[in-house]
Amino acid sequence: MASNRDEPLSYLNAPTSSSVGVSEGDSSQIGSASGSFQNEGFLGAFDGGDEDFGFSRSEFRQSLLVGTVKYYERHVFLCYKKPQVWPPRIEATEFDRLPRLLSAALASRKCDMKRQTRLTICEGHDGTETSNGDVLIFPDMIRYRRLTHFDVDTFVEEVLVKDGEWLPGSPEPLRGSYIFVCAHGARDKRCGVCGPALVSRFKDEIESRGDEGKVSVRPCSHIGGHKYAGNVIIFGSNNHGKVTGHWYGYVMPDDVPTLLEQHIEKGEIVDSLWRGQMGLSEEEQMKAQEQRVIANGGGNMERSLKAASTATATASDESKVEDGGCCQENGSSGGCCRSSNSPENVVDFNLEKRKGIKNPISINIGNKGGSSSSGSTPHKVCSMPTWLETWESEDVYAALALIGAAVSVAVAYNCYRQLG
Repeated sequence: MASNRDEPLSYLNAPTSSSVGVSEGDSSQIGSASGSFQNEGFLGAFDGGDEDFGFSRSEFRQSLLVGTVKYYERHVFLCYKKPQVWPPRIEATEFDRLPRLLSAALASRKCDMKRQTRLTICEGHDGTETSNGDVLIFPDMIRYRRLTHFDVDTFVEEVLVKDGEWLPGSPEPLRGSYIFVCAHGARDKRCGVCGPALVSRFKDEIESRGDEGKVSVRPCSHIGGHKYAGNVIIFGSNNHGKVTGHWYGYVMPDDVPTLLEQHIEKGEIVDSLWRGQMGLSEEEQMKAQEQRVIANGGGNMERSLKAASTATATASDESKVEDGGCCQENGSSGGCCRSSNSPENVVDFNLEKRKGIKNPISINIGNKGGSSSSGSTPHKVCSMPTWLETWESEDVYAALALIGAAVSVAVAYNCYRQLG
């Protein structure tokens, strides 16, 4: 999967795994919540360009997205300062204590939690709807106000371990939809360029539609998958009233109206940008998209995935020419397509209508390494090309030349023996 640099900083409680991610932010000074956030602006402004790190970068939309969200069941957001001051890693900071202590408390109690929990930092401003020290919890859709570093252990015990209420605080219900956009530029420049542009566009669109009371958007720290920037998570109730958390990647400002109209207003997933969902394993995410394709008859999916599948097919063709090799996965002898620059996921959607078949859909979905929470590991599914299909015209000419040379040598040797 990704390198250490690309791993999520947000804490993920995983009782079945020994690995621990850490949420990002700064740490906190002694005092109340308001007094804990004094160290503003120490990272300075971000300097980057769209061509190298933004929506025009060469890697943009070169990998398919489905199945790139690790399984978890609950997402906790700590409201904390501005993205401009978030350090790359919370555990390495020495200033404000609150984020660092909350992350450490979650790590120490991970085996006691009934639900696998992820911790992420989001923007907080004192005197606004979300002040520094506020905690938002999904899918519970509740908010606790003004957590301080003195309260961390009690809060984690009562709310996240026992699934009860933290006193003296009281949970406030969250209503509507909540959008979080990764804008953690100190961790990765791609998020630092794409995130703020998306937040600005979301705010403009929400204001123009008069949805300020229904839809909330704020920047958040690294959630995993820098290369998929812009990264967006949307929490809200679906058409059945269940609270869900959907992850989107490769989101551009022009995609914002589509996400607001299709996902939030109509409750329909935008599959061309969909990475996965809270509560589903990587394998379940891919199966869920496959089922949507079949249910829709392939029509909507064909249009939404046209650009992505074209880019993937191009990348696959280039990898065959460059590598031309095969790998073995999980000890099996079966072949699979291999490329040093191949996309993380391989998905082949064949939506052509064939003779005698009504709306046929052929879907091959694979995942590169890693296992889902259920213990099953998705396998790459791709056909082994025949030896003739893998040859280019130059290879054919070279082979013919070699055969011709061998024949010439044989004839010359035969003549030599007859003359002798």
